[in-house]
Amino acid sequence: MGDRRRIVFWRHGRTDWNAAGRFQGQTDVPLNDDGVRQATHAARVLAAMGPSAIVTSDLERTRTTAEALATETGLPVAVDSGLRETNAGRWQGKTFAEIRLTEAAELGRWEDGDVTVAAGGAETRLDVAARTRAAVERSLEAVGESGTLVIVSHGGAIRVALAELMGLPHELWGALSGLSNCNWSVLEERSPAADGSPRWRLGEHNAGSLLVPVPIVEG
Repeated sequence: MGDRRRIVFWRHGRTDWNAAGRFQGQTDVPLNDDGVRQATHAARVLAAMGPSAIVTSDLERTRTTAEALATETGLPVAVDSGLRETNAGRWQGKTFAEIRLTEAAELGRWEDGDVTVAAGGAETRLDVAARTRAAVERSLEAVGESGTLVIVSHGGAIRVALAELMGLPHELWGALSGLSNCNWSVLEERSPAADGSPRWRLGEHNAGSLLVPVPIVEG
C-alpha cells in the first residue's frame, strides 16, 4: 500500500429477508442470528487490516455489522445516510420471483446493470452512485493521506460505488458482481489524475471466509 489510502467496502451480515430472497432496499430489517455471527467473524479479519475510521449506513443491519468491528478495534462508528441501499419503491418487501411475475423486463434490465432503470419506480443506479460517492468522499476526510477507511453498506450501493469511483463506463457496470453477506471489496489509491483528483483500483472483490455462505442477492 505504501503511503496511499484504501477503502474497504463491507456488506452487512445476513437478514431474514436475505434468506427469503426479498428485496430489502431501504426497509430497516435487522440482522438475524446468522448475520450477527457473520459480522463477528468477519470483524476479526478486518481488524487485522488496521482500519483508521468506520462509517456506516444508518440502517440497523449495517450499524449492527459496524459495531462488531468497533468492538474489535475500539474505533468509533460514524453514520452517513448517503450509504443506504437503493430505494426500490414498490419492489421493497417482495421476493425477486414476485417482482419477476409482473415486471420481468424491467427487473431484468436492472439486474443486468442498466443504470437508467429506476428500481420499483424509485432510484436508478446513477442516483445511488451519486449519493454513495458523495458519502465516501465525506468519509475520506477522516482518514488522512494513508489510512484505511471501512465503509459498511449494502450490496447494491457498494456495487455502484465501486463502479463509480473506478470510473467504469456505464455500460460495463453490469460486469461487476455484487457481494455476499458480510464480504468485502477493497479499493486502493493510485497516483492522482492530471487534475489532482484521486484514482482507485480494485485490490480485492467479494472477499471473505464466512460461517454461513449465502447466494449473492442485491437489496
